Amino acid sequence: MESADQNHTLPDDYVWIRESKRARFARSVLYAVGYLFALIYGKTALHLKIVRAVDMKDYPNTGAVVYGNHTQPIGDVFVPALVCNPKRCYTIASPANLGIPVIGALLPWMGALPIPNNYRQMKEFLGAVRQRLQEHNCVMVYPEQHVWPYCTQIRPYPATSFDYAVKNKVPAFCMTTTYQRRRFSEKPRTTVYLDGPFYADASLPPQAQKEALRDQVYTCMQKRSGQSTCQYVEYRPMQEAAEHDRE
Repeated sequence: MESADQNHTLPDDYVWIRESKRARFARSVLYAVGYLFALIYGKTALHLKIVRAVDMKDYPNTGAVVYGNHTQPIGDVFVPALVCNPKRCYTIASPANLGIPVIGALLPWMGALPIPNNYRQMKEFLGAVRQRLQEHNCVMVYPEQHVWPYCTQIRPYPATSFDYAVKNKVPAFCMTTTYQRRRFSEKPRTTVYLDGPFYADASLPPQAQKEALRDQVYTCMQKRSGQSTCQYVEYRPMQEAAEHDRE
């Protein structure tokens, strides 16, 4: 999903978690609407299949940070709710997503946690992430940052976002989206794998903990990406693509 306002910024008084009864009711209703949309969109547009090597219902007493490859503009917003069920899922997102016409304003009520624009807001944002994890929810992170539609490779990503799991002392999981040929259509079937848990090694320094945890998750995602059997969109290095276009 691309925003009409890619430079959208959060207001200085932005509130990540509203606790009033009206706000809690609105969140519950809109999250249910988003979940229903995910079911319909997953079945009709993505031909979605979810394969769980692990089930979130087996971890009722802890929050979890889920890391995924970013390959679906719309699906990556809604599918995590299906994968993480019965836990509720909150997705860390670019503030540009809030600039999407109509739906952008609804995304925070459906579980989006927009990244702040400045350090002054970072404390409130991290506090919201911590609270959602303490409530034993899932927090969804796309460490690749930018969406590459239908990409079958796992792009390299830094260990930065693994700070969420390390500092909050919760397990990490990975959600790997793969694509398979369909018999009577060029558009592939989407299979999503959930793996984990992966734990930080508390005997290491904090930065080493993040890097080791990233390595575990990245290795698992790379292995799962081998389940893709087609390339619906082909990605090439810029020089190679330019040479191809000249041919």
